[in-house]
Amino acid sequence: MQPPGTITTDGAIGLTKAIAAMWPKSLRIRCWFHQMQNLQQKVPAHLWPEVKALLVDMREAPTPQKAEKRREAIVAQYQRELPEACRCLLDDAAASLNHLAVPQRHQQYVRTSNLVERAVVEERRRTKVIPHLWGETSLVNLVFGVLIRVSDRWGKQCFSDLEQQQIRSLRMKLKLDEQEVRTAAPSEPVSRRSAASAA
Repeated sequence: MQPPGTITTDGAIGLTKAIAAMWPKSLRIRCWFHQMQNLQQKVPAHLWPEVKALLVDMREAPTPQKAEKRREAIVAQYQRELPEACRCLLDDAAASLNHLAVPQRHQQYVRTSNLVERAVVEERRRTKVIPHLWGETSLVNLVFGVLIRVSDRWGKQCFSDLEQQQIRSLRMKLKLDEQEVRTAAPSEPVSRRSAASAA
């Protein structure tokens, strides 16, 4: 199985560490839906419309460099008034702008984890209707069916030739398709003593 080009997650530290361990070359994207929720909790209600407009402008910047400049301007403007919001904005900063690396038309699909969360909601809805699952196999079949439907829906997002080339370029830049050659560490000679004689 090829490593994924992008992986969209919320800010859970355990999940972030697991992704770094499993797919260190893949581009991890911080879910903007969760980030906006976190920021809204740290900004007073009367300032939220103004701050939100600046955040959306930053999120939809044409390049990561311009988005970074816009983030710096937001932090400079609100650092004294909203220090917790600025800290939250700077937390996981690189991952929050990684969606800008994919073709522009597809940024809206990868910048949130809604696609995955909808699959989880669908699986929960189905398990409520079914009074009980008869075993692990029936549960796996149910989850697999939901994931196939989600995959088919995602597969209907058409990629133009240019976008396919941009995705291939991203995969090459991340070196995702290179085969890793792992050399085994030289093994130490195995002792032939039994456990009883070692004790």
